[in-house]
Amino acid sequence: MSLSKKIFCCAIASAAILSGCSQSSGKTATDNKKTITIAFGLGNYIDQVRGGIVPILEKQGYTVNLKQFSQNRQINPAFQEGSIDASVNQSRAYMEAFNKKNNTDLIALTDSPSAPQSLRSLKHKSLNEVHDGTIVIIPNDPVNAERAAQILQQLGWIKIKANTSPLSFGINDISPAKYKIDVREADSGQSLRLLQDADFAVVNGNYVADAGQKISDGLVVEKTPLQHRVVVAISGKDQNSQWAKDLKAAFESKQYAQYVKSQTKYSGFIFPASWDKYK
Repeated sequence: MSLSKKIFCCAIASAAILSGCSQSSGKTATDNKKTITIAFGLGNYIDQVRGGIVPILEKQGYTVNLKQFSQNRQINPAFQEGSIDASVNQSRAYMEAFNKKNNTDLIALTDSPSAPQSLRSLKHKSLNEVHDGTIVIIPNDPVNAERAAQILQQLGWIKIKANTSPLSFGINDISPAKYKIDVREADSGQSLRLLQDADFAVVNGNYVADAGQKISDGLVVEKTPLQHRVVVAISGKDQNSQWAKDLKAAFESKQYAQYVKSQTKYSGFIFPASWDKYK
């Protein structure tokens, strides 16, 4: 064999070895990821994961960092920055609208236990005690404001304008119906306190649970549609990683289902369909 042919063959062999090493190390790097950072908004979803998911993953050798944001809108940009791996804060509706607007690839890995909203009042015992000028508080973040508006529309109190977006929904997307009620937006975490002054408020279920109250005591309890239930979100590029598979398995496990159901504060939550087999 000539010298030039020997050099060529050695180069091919070296390239093959390097390629094999690169593929092997790439796979190893993915499989060896043992730190998962999960993001949350305000509320008790972080408590569910701390008490029920973290112990499962720690037994598998993971380190789980729980990161709570003061505003939900801060979370998805953190995916883009690479500072978080998963989130338990958003619905499919919000995630899909965010993907469309920002050309991102977030996906729903699995479902989380989800707290329905409820219409509540300290001043009124009946839905019939509504009239022009009645003050109704709804959350000031777009997704939960739209959910609250759906409850009010079903009661015939308002109408929702056409072609609204869960990324930008607000009181300007509401028009009067049977009554000219005074709809006001406020921080979700303040809704229960504001019932001292308002007639009614639509309150997120996790805040009701945190206050030691029963979601079922609301005058109306939301029948939360699937697109508005909370999901475990991750980047699409990670869906086949081992850590994502283990995270999904933990959320769908009998151990986690039993933990959440054993906590009376989560009474009234909507449980994932994957838990049905544990009944």
